Amino acid sequence: MTPYSKKEVLLQTENVSLAYDGRTILRDINFCIRDIVRPGLQQGQVVSLIGRSGIGKTQLFRILSGLRKPDRGKVVIRERKPAETGGGAIEIWQQRVVEPGDMGVIFQNYYQFGWRTVRQSLMLAARQNKCLAGKEESAILDYAARFDISDVLNHYPAQLSGGQQQRVSIIQQLLKGADFLLLDEPFSGLDVCVLDKVTELLLQVSLSDELKTLIIVSHDIATSVAISDTVFILGRETGREGSTLVKEIDLMERGLAWCPDVRREKAFAETLAEIKSCL
Repeated sequence: MTPYSKKEVLLQTENVSLAYDGRTILRDINFCIRDIVRPGLQQGQVVSLIGRSGIGKTQLFRILSGLRKPDRGKVVIRERKPAETGGGAIEIWQQRVVEPGDMGVIFQNYYQFGWRTVRQSLMLAARQNKCLAGKEESAILDYAARFDISDVLNHYPAQLSGGQQQRVSIIQQLLKGADFLLLDEPFSGLDVCVLDKVTELLLQVSLSDELKTLIIVSHDIATSVAISDTVFILGRETGREGSTLVKEIDLMERGLAWCPDVRREKAFAETLAEIKSCL
């Protein structure tokens, strides 16, 4: 098993509940995401929230992003901020309730402004990150090379493939500097070849920063398990209204995290069966 340790809580939901027109949608959602540390490696976190269609994933997605307030409970994040001292610049930490803009949100449709080129859209994102002041262009070129879109920087969204649009959307959020990336159904509608590229891309993003945390909201069980270190299952309990988290699966404990050939492992198939039984 790959050695690792869990450190500080980066995000925590506390009794999150939501109702609509008097009907409970989400009930008592409680989970936490911790900083995962692997010796000698810069390692971010990849967490999946899995549930069948209509279970409330979209509403939980909006609550986690800060775009919707729950009726009860809260989402708390651990935020790092630069500060100046007599000895120079340092990072300080604080915990607070999530607000709109705290998370890089990548929606399923990868919406882009049609009248801006890729370069213009990325520059707009980079200028929102104070840490990139004066270095925006070099950061754009670096990400474009790493994500294989250097040749389309002067193209407009209508000239891009779906996979290219997705990569542009991810780079936009990385340039903004958010520690959290929230992805809505990133594997939906992709053929096998593109799916492999997307999963490799997300793994690359998770390795870009120790505290970079990807939260994937999906109903694609196999791909989510293959890429994640932790899985939370959203489901319903007999006799109770609304969806809640019915199970947490630590893939690190099972030796399934960070495993290149994870799909060939017996424990992988067993885990998929276990998840399906909870849905």
